[in-house]
Order: sequence, then structure tokens, then C-alpha cells
Amino acid sequence: MTPDVAHTTVRVRHSRVHRDAYGSTAAEAFMIIAIVTILVTRLYLELTHYPQVGGKTLHIAHALYGGALMMVALLVGWLFIGFGVRALAVVLGGVGFGLFLDEVGKFVTKDNDYFYGPSSEIMYVLVVVVLVLNRIVRDSRRPSHEETLANAAAIAAEGVAHGLPDHRREWALRMVDRAEAEGAEVETVAGLRLLLEGAPVTRSRLYDARMFAPRLIPGFLKSPRLVPVVAWAMTAASFVGVVFGVVELTLGGLDLDTRDRTIDIDEMGIAGGILFASSAITFLLAFPAVLRLRKGRLWPLRSLRIAALVFTLLNALVDFAQEGFTALINVAIGLFTMAVLSHRISVRTAEIAEENASRGDVVSMPK
Repeated sequence: MTPDVAHTTVRVRHSRVHRDAYGSTAAEAFMIIAIVTILVTRLYLELTHYPQVGGKTLHIAHALYGGALMMVALLVGWLFIGFGVRALAVVLGGVGFGLFLDEVGKFVTKDNDYFYGPSSEIMYVLVVVVLVLNRIVRDSRRPSHEETLANAAAIAAEGVAHGLPDHRREWALRMVDRAEAEGAEVETVAGLRLLLEGAPVTRSRLYDARMFAPRLIPGFLKSPRLVPVVAWAMTAASFVGVVFGVVELTLGGLDLDTRDRTIDIDEMGIAGGILFASSAITFLLAFPAVLRLRKGRLWPLRSLRIAALVFTLLNALVDFAQEGFTALINVAIGLFTMAVLSHRISVRTAEIAEENASRGDVVSMPK
């Protein structure tokens, strides 16, 4: 007997956690603002000889101001809606977290030592962990059409309340089109499209600033000629690190002391092992890629960017432990290298897409 399927109910499993399309950007901005706050705070205290607020009996630490700002950020985010409100909450929260994190040395030592050496490394590790987790959450899976519709609906709600700039409206409409192509309900799609297209046009000062900022970058920093320079420099630095690592492993260590003209042999420690692993991984990624740079392909640039990321993150782990905030100089060099490579990847991706379009090839834009 054929079963009656007329009354069969199909249950569709929906994810209980939906990601915000702007969440990853907000998290990264939050951490960047926190880092800048730490650096500005340290500079201010150094210039003013570490003043104390509270008189002779009290000491009001700036971690308290940080906690208060984080509380205000939460309240603002809970009480109001809109992208401007979110931006304000991110700024307040980032500044507050930076003020709080700056005094981590006091929290992990019995004598409340603000100048505790490993505090800079603790800050660095925490920032890296947050940024890595943020990327994992962002890239762990492809957005479902429910997520896509939910984000489009959030943008539509912003349009009802405050209007929408053109770039945000276009992005939301693309998300609606994608959800429709993946089988979203026709009525929901039509309603969202109506709200988005009917929202009044506004301007976004933050978006305008983002579009204007690249114009301030000197032309030579965006030149393709700079790419092989930074690529070969990174490859050479990693090769030197590999050589010294091999010497340490073979001879038990190598310490050149120019004052008494002696060579001390020591065993490779944790720091030396991290630096050796960093150099080896970087060299294995960078050397084959740097030999293929002139081919005009994307994979050498991507491989070099990964190599720069590994070199910067692992080396900074040791530098912060040994040198404190002086390690920021090396981090800045690594970030500069990644910025040069990322810009070239963006330019080359656009060039490949344009070449494919001119030939009439139906291919997706390289990611």
C-alpha cells in the first residue's frame, strides 16, 4: 500500500547561531582600537612620568575607566539601533578594552607590577587569539540563505530608520538575490527587496573616509616594483634564520660575543626553536613563490602573504617576550610586508577578472 504523503511534514534544520555580516569587521576594528589605546596610554604615561589619580590614599587605575567605557558600549548597543550606534559602541568598547588590558601586569602579579615584563606578550597573544578566532568564525562555513536574509533584513531595518547609502543598499540587494537563488521564500524576498529599494538615500561618512584614505598612500608604496623587494628581503631573512637554527641544532647553540671575542655554545631553547620553525616555514613558502613572481600568477603572491603572516606572528611571539614593546618595530615591518602583498593581490585579481571578461570567459573571480 502506498503511504499517504499528502500530510507529511518536512522538518528543516535551521542553525541556531547566525553570523552578522558586519561582525567580523567590527571585531577587527575593536581590537585595532584597543591596540592603539594601549600604545597611546603607554606613551602618555611615559611623557607625564606616570601620574596617579586619587591622592595619597587612593589610586584610581585606568582599568576602571576601561571597564566603565565597556559598560557604556554595551548599554549603547542594547538601547539603540543603527550602524552609527554600532560604530560608537565599537569605539567605546575598543578604548575601554585597551585601557583595561594595559594594566594586565597588575592583575597577574602579587605586587601589582604594572611594568611586569611578560605583560606585553600576554597582550599580544590575546589579540592574536581573538583575531584568529574571529577569522575561524567568519570562514568556518558558507553563509546559509537564512543568514543572508537575516543580514539583508537588518540592513533594511536600518534603511527604514535612517536611510541607506548606495553601497550598503547594493550589498543587501545582492544578498537578497543570492538567497532567492538558493530557494528562499518568495514573499520574504519580495518584501525585503521592496524595503531596500524604497529606503531613502543617505551618505556614510565612514565609507567616504575609507574610500578617500587610499589616496593618501604614496604611489611608490603601491608600485608592483616594491613586491619583489619585500619578497626577497623576507626570503633572505628567513634563510639566515634557518642557517642559524641549523647551527644551533648541530653545535648545541651559537652565541657570538664581540666584547671578549669568544663564541659560547648553548642548547636551543624554546625561543630559539620558535624562531627556527618560523624561519623554516617562511623559507619553504617564500622561496618557491618568489621564483615565480614574474609569471603574473596569483598563487605566488598568496603564498608570500601566508609566509609573511607566519614570519610576523611567530617572531613577534619571541620578540615580545624578550624585548617588550620594542617588538612593535618588527611587527610593523611584517604588517607593511603583508599590506604590500595584499594590495598587489587585489590589483592582480581585478586584472585577471577584467582579462577573463574581455575574452568572454565565464569564470568566477579568483578569491
